[in-house]
Amino acid sequence: MSTRPMVRPQGADRWFDLKHQVHLKLLNTLSPDQLKALNKEGIKAQIGIMVERIVVDEGVPMTMPERDRVIEEIQDEVFGLGPLEPLLKDNSISDIMVNGYDNVYIERGGRLVETNVRFKDQAHLRMIIDRIVSNVGRRIDDSSPIVDARLEDGSRVCAVIPPLSLIGPCMSIRRYGKKLMSVDDLLKNYTFSSGMLDFISGCVEARLNIVIAGGSGSGKTTMLNTLSRFIGETERIITIEDTAELQLQQVHVVRLETRPTNIEGAGGVSARDLLINTLRMRPDRIIVGESRGPEALDMLQAMNTGHDGSMTTVHANTPRDAFSRLETMVMMASQNVPDKVIRQQLASAINLVIQCVRLADGSRKITAIGEVTGVARDQVEMQDIFEFERTGISPRGKVVGRFRGLGNTPLCLDRLRGYGIHLSKSIFNEVVEVNDK
Repeated sequence: MSTRPMVRPQGADRWFDLKHQVHLKLLNTLSPDQLKALNKEGIKAQIGIMVERIVVDEGVPMTMPERDRVIEEIQDEVFGLGPLEPLLKDNSISDIMVNGYDNVYIERGGRLVETNVRFKDQAHLRMIIDRIVSNVGRRIDDSSPIVDARLEDGSRVCAVIPPLSLIGPCMSIRRYGKKLMSVDDLLKNYTFSSGMLDFISGCVEARLNIVIAGGSGSGKTTMLNTLSRFIGETERIITIEDTAELQLQQVHVVRLETRPTNIEGAGGVSARDLLINTLRMRPDRIIVGESRGPEALDMLQAMNTGHDGSMTTVHANTPRDAFSRLETMVMMASQNVPDKVIRQQLASAINLVIQCVRLADGSRKITAIGEVTGVARDQVEMQDIFEFERTGISPRGKVVGRFRGLGNTPLCLDRLRGYGIHLSKSIFNEVVEVNDK
């Protein structure tokens, strides 16, 4: 990754000044209500007239391609997210990182790349951030300088402004493609093996409680979306998220989203509040986008009181670390519960932990699937069912290795048979090579 200062395109300030002039004239000519009433073609015609007027009145030299570019970029300012619009239209980009108004990076194919995209100044970037957060009913100001929001396509946005950010407003956008990755896509990308898929899909159908663990950007949400495909169409699903990201394909889905406090510090609705209310809404399945606080206790109680088939994600490096994290979260909700009781409830509630990892080449894989077997010596006991074993790096920089079953027969197979799911025991010994092809 390059650390050199970004080279600015010649005439960039003139370009921004020209767009600013046209944009101001447009706002002075049309009221906000008139702007909303016009469609994109109507706005495009108005912008074209004003560009021509400025070119003639002020003698600004401009070619036809430059004129078309000005019109398109001002449309982006009026209808979209300004300089970020071309990046948002590029489906190969998975992350957009705005490190101040004049420093924008993207991630493409697992690699960070510096761009020549820039905003006019900090006020311009702040205006775009305000537009994003206001669209989802949130706010960002000195009293609340951090905000999570989402775009219309489901992409997740995290923005931070001064005084917390020392480089001016900054923002990260985690992209979610308009086309959901299918199971076949994930198999082709070696996210998991066919044997692993047969096992985890059977566990979902048999209503086992599943935790998906992993770091940031490891594919936890993608895996949660994938597993949800195996939930029956007749089941009532309720999802709880801080920022709505899940894209479930079922018809009977109730989507709930937390709400931050208002400027007076009141009116907030936490994930725990939503989870308590969800238990009164007759759910067949409860899906919590991410367990990160006291709501873990209520999720644990729900799993232990008849709401089988629930799923959540948690930040953790290994399946066993996931239990340590969950134990800490439960203690945040109630410090009066003994550690031993918490571990017993965790072992009783959670059946399966799936570990997702983002590897050095940017690929995302399931690296471990562990089954909870009980509690021994006051510790949650697990047996590993599958793992991904890394064997090296190819000349092209791709991680190579193998998916392999560890030969352990899952205790949950009897339950799967009760749901009419019969898996061959051979899949728990299979080895699938992952090469750079």
